[in-house]
Amino acid sequence: MSIILASSSPRRKELMKLIFSEFVIRPSDITEIVPQDIDCEHTAEYLASKKANSIIRNPDDLVIGCDTVVAAENRILGKPSSHEECREMLRQLSGKTHSVYTGVSIIVNDAEVSFTEKTYVTFWEISDDEIEKYIITGEPFDKAGGYGIQGKGALFVKSIKGDYFNVVGLPVSRLNFELKKIMKSCKE
Repeated sequence: MSIILASSSPRRKELMKLIFSEFVIRPSDITEIVPQDIDCEHTAEYLASKKANSIIRNPDDLVIGCDTVVAAENRILGKPSSHEECREMLRQLSGKTHSVYTGVSIIVNDAEVSFTEKTYVTFWEISDDEIEKYIITGEPFDKAGGYGIQGKGALFVKSIKGDYFNVVGLPVSRLNFELKKIMKSCKE
């Protein structure tokens, strides 16, 4: 049995090492289009399932697909594509609490188990000057919501309620718990 992570995220790769010493990285190349009837809370799980199911694998391989979304005021904030979009996102998050959802889909032996982990993140008030200095670092552009909690974006975080690693992109503890249940049922 091979363990396959359907992600090219360097952050997820590092976090997976907390659970498995050996696994294969096989990024999914799906188009991340979500039907309009799927709400913010279920978007990440929907995309995680699409990613996991897109991977070509042997029947007994275990595939893990993941996706993380940041939602503020019932609106998903993706990865910013411009300085202006990043500015708008960070201004929207400034001084408020938002939600981070990571959806995970695990496929093994033609069975699929999916879940969503939710974490609340509260930001301090952020000045326009702080936002500009952060944008110049280049850090926000490959991250949902336009910030990285594991980098300089941590300076904006007043508090979190939930799993820190979920905000980074992989709810390690919950994934480990679900994997133990799956492995136990595979042995029975």
